[in-house]
Amino acid sequence: MIFDKGVKSEIFLYCQQYVADRIDRFSSAIESAQNDANKETKSSSGDKHETGRAMAQLETENNSKHLIQAQKLKIALGQINPGVSSNQAEPGALVVTDNGNFFIAISAGKIDVQGNTIHLISLASPLGQILSGKRANESFRINGKTYKIHQIE
Repeated sequence: MIFDKGVKSEIFLYCQQYVADRIDRFSSAIESAQNDANKETKSSSGDKHETGRAMAQLETENNSKHLIQAQKLKIALGQINPGVSSNQAEPGALVVTDNGNFFIAISAGKIDVQGNTIHLISLASPLGQILSGKRANESFRINGKTYKIHQIE
């Protein structure tokens, strides 16, 4: 299976947008929770006030953790140059096998590109760890299934 020259850039742009959307969503959620906490301070008293503030604080902390993870994904993407071809499975590589196509960057589900499904995986994922360093014509097994690598771009 041969992909057009710009396929990696197209996949990479999707990954960047995915991360940017997550950063925006969690930043907005943090801001909203902080605003809710401030409203509780102005309008409530007693136990209801404390419960509302505690819930807003918990929501802020939870979203802050997600925001930090999204920022780490952005940093990881910043280390990838989609214009560079690779001869082994590593971040930024598009790995074409007989049982699926994988872009090694971040875990972000799957997308359809040029009529083919591409699974977006992290090198830290179980599959990413198995693929790491593999080259074309090598095989590997995961979950009882054997994959043969046809090409790496």
